[in-house]
Amino acid sequence: MMKLNSKVRAFFGYLLALLILFVGWHVSSLILNSPALPTPIETIPVFIHQLSSLAPHFVISAYRVVISILIGMVLAVPIALLLSRNEKTDAIFAPFLFLSYPIPKVVLLPVLLVIFGLGNLPKIMLISLTVFFQVLMSMRDAALQVNPSYIASVQSLGANSWEIYRHVIVPAVMPNLFATLRIASGTAIAILFIAESMAGTTGLGYVIINAWGLIDYPQMFAAIIAMAMLGVLIYEIIASIERKITAWTKAGQA
Repeated sequence: MMKLNSKVRAFFGYLLALLILFVGWHVSSLILNSPALPTPIETIPVFIHQLSSLAPHFVISAYRVVISILIGMVLAVPIALLLSRNEKTDAIFAPFLFLSYPIPKVVLLPVLLVIFGLGNLPKIMLISLTVFFQVLMSMRDAALQVNPSYIASVQSLGANSWEIYRHVIVPAVMPNLFATLRIASGTAIAILFIAESMAGTTGLGYVIINAWGLIDYPQMFAAIIAMAMLGVLIYEIIASIERKITAWTKAGQA
């Protein structure tokens, strides 16, 4: 019953948020009185009418984001855990990370496009690189914060390095991983839009920019709604997986 109530509350929370957003959108449109900001009443019918044509672009964008998040995570987590447990290796690579992390990875897009063309590869590489650094820095810091007494406890029982990772470090940093992935998913959508709007003829980013160029603002906002839905969907999938994998973090909570 408690689970059902929490799901019902979440559902009505989304409905209330949507209502507030659409009211704010409608009021802003009336105040500005500009064709560049059509009202929801004008945009939603266009969105419904364009569903069939938007669907392929939605799928392509979703593929690019999901595969990029997976690649970035799979590459970053082992490296982060290794650095957190090996002081010499961390001392060598930490300055490189601190220097390269603040650099906006999106500036590499023109280089990737020249080298790899206009297809999926440069877009996936750019998003993966962004997610990689976000996960790497967050997981490294989280692993470094694990209480040394926990590690000493399992070592006293004869645990080897693999068992320390499995039973202490990984469970300790798992909530931080999912929190980082949820944040990274928003960044990934933003990078996706930039990449798709600059190169190629597929994806929601391309549809948005193309409609803007044609001064078809209702279609542009229809594609914006689709991209917003993609972001919410990916965020909720990550949150759902988190609830299942880290259910133990909720133990004892009312």
